[in-house]
Amino acid sequence: MDFLGNFKITTFHFIIMLLLASFQILQSSQLNITTDKEALISLKSQISIELPNNPLTTWDQNLSPCNWTGVSCDKLGQRVIGLNLSNLRITGSVSPYLGNLSFLRSLELQNNQFSGKLPEQFGNLIRLRTLNLSFNSIEGVIPSNISRCKDLQTLDLMQNQLSGRIPEEISQLKQLQLLNLARNQLAGDFPSSLTNISSLVNLNLGTNSLSGSIPSEISHLVNLKFLDLTINNLSGNVPPSVYNMSSLVYLALASNNLWGELPGDVGIKLPNLLGFNFCFNKFTGKIPWSLHNLTNIKIIRMAHNLLHGNIPPGLGNLPNLEMYNIGFNSIVSSGQRGLDFLELLTNSTHLNFLAIDFNLLEGVIPKSIGNLSKVLTKLYMGGNDIYSAIPSSIGELKALELLNLSYGSISGEIPKEIGSLQKLSVLGLANNLLSGQLPESLGNLQHLTKIDLSKNKLVGRIPATYGNLKSLISMDLSDNKLNGSIPRELINLPGLSAFLNLSQNQLTGPLPLEIGLLENVAVIKISENRLSGNIPNSTGQCKSLEQLLLSTNMLSGPIPDALGSLKGLEVLDLSSNQLSGPIPSDLQNLQSLRILNLSFNNLEGKIPTSGIFSDPSKSVDLDRNKNLCSGSSCKIHRRSKLTTVIIIISVITAVITLCFSVGLICYIRKSKRTMIKNPLDQSLKGQPKMISYNELCFATDNFNEDNLIGRGSFGYVYRGVVQGAAMAVKVLDTAITKSRKVF
Repeated sequence: MDFLGNFKITTFHFIIMLLLASFQILQSSQLNITTDKEALISLKSQISIELPNNPLTTWDQNLSPCNWTGVSCDKLGQRVIGLNLSNLRITGSVSPYLGNLSFLRSLELQNNQFSGKLPEQFGNLIRLRTLNLSFNSIEGVIPSNISRCKDLQTLDLMQNQLSGRIPEEISQLKQLQLLNLARNQLAGDFPSSLTNISSLVNLNLGTNSLSGSIPSEISHLVNLKFLDLTINNLSGNVPPSVYNMSSLVYLALASNNLWGELPGDVGIKLPNLLGFNFCFNKFTGKIPWSLHNLTNIKIIRMAHNLLHGNIPPGLGNLPNLEMYNIGFNSIVSSGQRGLDFLELLTNSTHLNFLAIDFNLLEGVIPKSIGNLSKVLTKLYMGGNDIYSAIPSSIGELKALELLNLSYGSISGEIPKEIGSLQKLSVLGLANNLLSGQLPESLGNLQHLTKIDLSKNKLVGRIPATYGNLKSLISMDLSDNKLNGSIPRELINLPGLSAFLNLSQNQLTGPLPLEIGLLENVAVIKISENRLSGNIPNSTGQCKSLEQLLLSTNMLSGPIPDALGSLKGLEVLDLSSNQLSGPIPSDLQNLQSLRILNLSFNNLEGKIPTSGIFSDPSKSVDLDRNKNLCSGSSCKIHRRSKLTTVIIIISVITAVITLCFSVGLICYIRKSKRTMIKNPLDQSLKGQPKMISYNELCFATDNFNEDNLIGRGSFGYVYRGVVQGAAMAVKVLDTAITKSRKVF
């Protein structure tokens, strides 16, 4: 009975399979070059191309699709076998009718702007060998029926917006050599079923949200050369079997949550390794000594881990090395010659990236630093105990684009030779002991975008030549001893858009009126200087400003109303100045403002009541502005102020009146004393008494001849008695010539 039942089931399955095979044959017989053309026309109707010369103009329905741009057919011209529309800036969705191209072997639509989902109908492309939709905006999940494409060798869906899990069914693609699903939004565990695709040569699942551990079965991928699992959420120890995959050429597990001690013999077990990237994890132990024995290796990256110990010998044996990054660990060296290992890297003539920053390295920068690779573009050495001066030979690294020596103990002056590094775009020398003046030669760095010389002991003026830094985006010269005024040339930098920090110096003079030219800058910090004068109204033209900090200066005058037009302003600190007048009411309309500090000024008037001034979640500091008031207190304040004015006026009036009275009394008393004194004595003291004509007539008895004493060239002289005192009275005779002159 059981035998009969099994026989019936087997017969039933056979019939179903026969029907499916017949259906596929029937379907294939119905698909031909005409249906291929219709599928392509359907695709054309759903897309658009932004190129001025649209290559799809050749897609004429009156012509065979074999003559269309991007389309290739079999030798007989009966079926479409290839479609390549890559790099055409196509927008639109992928037509499901492409699933009718049943003879298609290669579908390449990469580097466009396709959107929408991957059609389920792609599962019908059973002859497909290459599917490349990388660098588009495809979303949704990866169809599980992609597993029906049994001949698939390349599946590249990199840089899209795919989500969900990686289908287990992909493991059925036994011919697959390249699987690239990097830079999507895929989640879930690393599918252990992928380890069954023994044909895989390249596996890239980087930059997703994969979690869990790396399966130990991954070592079953005996042909694997490229393994990239970077930037995921993988955790746990790296399976020891990974270090036995001798076929690996590139191994990248960076930016996960992996831990464990790195085996010292990894370079022996992986003899073909050209790239080793274990950055941003929690690996412990020492730098594997065997990596320095791989004479062909190009990339060694182990930054941001918990590694310790010394740098192993053998750095001079890596002639092909291009990148060496061991920054942000606890690698140790000691003594003045603790950085001499850098001299060994002069043999690595292809080195373009060197990072040893933020370790426990000590020593002096060797003068041979200038002998490093002539193609070195990035040099990170900051965050170590590096002391003494920067060798002038640093100017020999002509290809250098980034130089970071910040956070050390470097002393001496900044070498003027740095100004000869014409390709330099980032210069970081912050937080050292550098002294002397700013080299004018730095103004020659036309490609410089960021300069940070903060927290040193630099003195002197800011060179006007820095106005030549037309590519500059960010400048930080804070916390030095710079003096003089702010060069107008500096304010006229068109590219300055991120950061201008001149705070904690000894700068003097006014804020340049041209500050409004910084319309793209986000942060301006010029606090803790000795600036004076008004805040220019043109500051309101800095439309991109998010932070304005001018505290602890000697700025005076009103707060410009124009600041109320800075819609993106988040932080405004004008504290500890000598600003006066009211708070601009427009400040309460700044929706983005979250920190406002106007304390320690001479502001007056009513405090605005809305916006940041009424939001308890935001910070407002108005302390030590004694003439500010709010609400009903403003009326009391005004009455008090009026009363104070009246009292002051009354006191002044009383004082003036009292002074006038005292003066008048003194004058009268003095006049009386003067009347008693002999007029002759007064005249002798240079204070002659004025006597009226009537008094003179009375004293001389109307100029009687009996009182005539004599006659001169000017007229007559009479004797008289005035107020008991005898005196001579001269009378001018106008008839005598020149008498007036003689008199």
